[in-house]
Amino acid sequence: MKITSIKSHVLRYELDKELGYSQQYYKHRTAHLVEVETDEGITGWGECFGPGNIALANKYIVEKVIQPLIKGDDPLKKEYIWHKVYNLLRDSGQKGMPIQALSGIDIALWDILAKKSNLPLYQLLGGKTNDKIPVYGYGMMLQKKTVDELCDLFKNEANQIKEKNFKAMKMKIGMGPKEDLKLVSSVRDTIGSEFKLMVDANHAYNKNDALYVGKGLDEMNIYWFEEPVAPEDYDSYKELKQKLKTNIAGGEAEFTKYGWNQLIKNNCIDIAQPEVCGLGGITEYLKVSALAQSNFIPIVNHVWGSAISVAVNLHLLTTLPDMPGGLFPTKSMLEFDTTEKNIFITDLAEEKFSILDQVKNKNGFASPLENIGIGINPNKDFIKKYEYNG
Repeated sequence: MKITSIKSHVLRYELDKELGYSQQYYKHRTAHLVEVETDEGITGWGECFGPGNIALANKYIVEKVIQPLIKGDDPLKKEYIWHKVYNLLRDSGQKGMPIQALSGIDIALWDILAKKSNLPLYQLLGGKTNDKIPVYGYGMMLQKKTVDELCDLFKNEANQIKEKNFKAMKMKIGMGPKEDLKLVSSVRDTIGSEFKLMVDANHAYNKNDALYVGKGLDEMNIYWFEEPVAPEDYDSYKELKQKLKTNIAGGEAEFTKYGWNQLIKNNCIDIAQPEVCGLGGITEYLKVSALAQSNFIPIVNHVWGSAISVAVNLHLLTTLPDMPGGLFPTKSMLEFDTTEKNIFITDLAEEKFSILDQVKNKNGFASPLENIGIGINPNKDFIKKYEYNG
């Protein structure tokens, strides 16, 4: 079997309202799909992490930088291909966009292997350790409103997430330390003291401000404080982890086993959040997962993007063993976008695939599809309609 072509599809559409997080507001939703074709007629699909115009840069890397390196190679030689690309790009791309681009290709190669084997992806990853995965909803994005107005919006959205049967929820912060604690307090009061609530700062703070916010979160029974400081700031991560009761979560902006080794070795996080579409794909995710498990760090994957990303993460999570195990272990969770309807999740696949329906009907849980490969294939007409070339 040989790789005959690698195509990159950047999809985009305009949102009804502007949404944001601590770093920016945005009006368009994007997704970046990768299509790998073979001489046996088997096509694999993957996805690259990276919003907005970053996706356009990654498209160029996929098609113009990586494709010439591996076209004609056997797609089943995933380890060989991964290290061939990494070694040839090492001087220019140990982190960031080259690794995001490689991630989408690698995921597509696993899809090809699973289709060639006539098995669902999870079977190639070791088989199920759990039949169903608890799902948490992330929403409550920032908007260009006052803190009091956002408090009202977040209260309503928190109630909606809870009513849809999600097992937990995550909100954005980043307006300033005092404003953020007011936002979190309003949500906590709305959903009750025991419902699992997580807070995501998207590296908005310096260490001192993060400590101030974190001490406030400690008093509100927050499950984790995500990306409190810049991902490069290992020393501050370590100090926050030592001084706060709230779990420190991070890793979505870390790349490859090499970067993750530093994050873990420096004792930075209580909860690992690997992003399979960004850190190097499934091949590298398995190594990062092993690193986290060997250091007894729970894994809750970061999930952002289309139905491809969601489907892949369901396969990965269903194969994760309970850490540390027991009669009543804490389960890893699937992150799911509950903001304004994301048609790249709801309408992309040819197959029936609805996390919202599963959450509703399975009391907050979801399971991977039993179809071969990752379980879904994008609708080509849908891709044509939303494809964006800048």
